[in-house]
Amino acid sequence: MEKISLIVPVYNRPDEVRELLESLTEQTAGGFEVIIVEDGSQIKCDDIVAEYARKLNVSYFLIENGGPGPARNFGASLAGGDFLVVLDSDCILPPGYVQAVRLGVEQTKADVFGGPDRAAEHFSPVQKAINYSMTSFWTTGGIRGGRKKLDRFYPRSFNMGMKTEVYRKIGGFARMRFGEDIDLSIRLHEAGYRVRLLPEAWVYHKRRTDWRKFYRQVYNSGIARINLYKKHPHSLKFVHLLPALFTIGMAACPAAAVFYWWSLLLPLVYALLVMVDAGLKNRSPKIGRLSVVASFIQLTGYGCGFISAVWSRLICGKGEFSAFDKTFYK
Repeated sequence: MEKISLIVPVYNRPDEVRELLESLTEQTAGGFEVIIVEDGSQIKCDDIVAEYARKLNVSYFLIENGGPGPARNFGASLAGGDFLVVLDSDCILPPGYVQAVRLGVEQTKADVFGGPDRAAEHFSPVQKAINYSMTSFWTTGGIRGGRKKLDRFYPRSFNMGMKTEVYRKIGGFARMRFGEDIDLSIRLHEAGYRVRLLPEAWVYHKRRTDWRKFYRQVYNSGIARINLYKKHPHSLKFVHLLPALFTIGMAACPAAAVFYWWSLLLPLVYALLVMVDAGLKNRSPKIGRLSVVASFIQLTGYGCGFISAVWSRLICGKGEFSAFDKTFYK
């Protein structure tokens, strides 16, 4: 049985680490190790990891803050598994996750793989709404692991794995603050490795807990897409332009209404579509309504970040950047 190394970078999230480790004690399959890399946190989780040392093969390392990419690379350098799986600290794994990874890799012969994410029943309504906006075909085109999608599958770091030898050959994650996981996925595709979506290897993903944090996250994702374009020009697809077009369209609606009154109906029609779809999928009218807010934040936040990066990087010729560097988690 091949061994799996789970790599988890952590920054000031001890409570979430506890939930993740607790979910790992309930796995139906064994043969895995857990490597927690504390990325210069002020609020450490070493005591929590120590509590689980009797139940899990888990190790803890504290390093200077350098961002999630370098933290994952550090953990991977110490891994003893045949496969590496990188997870975000705000993930919770269902009991069959490790087994689903093993079966999925065996069936698909994957060199690289990833799985989708879901909202757990105990998540707050806002978290469920944000999860909808990040996974729905109507907001992201299904490119984050949906069965319907507008682009090929690029594993994300909340649930991403590969053969250890592949990770080391490709050089691991780049020193990018945002978009480093997509950069790695692009390089893996370019190198010709078999990249597969494992639909059954899904995780619960808590994401952001309020609208402000969510906006900052998606704004930086929009910037990251242009940063990625500068590194990989062929990686920019039409689906990545849609949030910017949506943002421009929403801003133009009031002016267009002077000549075409029905243009004001367009955002209402879209909001109704999202509300009904999210409400039915979550069996909750409240989450349906909140999903409208989340979807507009997701699209316009990403769109604004994308547009600002087009101006800064493509028009003004400035270097790579991100926003909210000091207040991203606040």
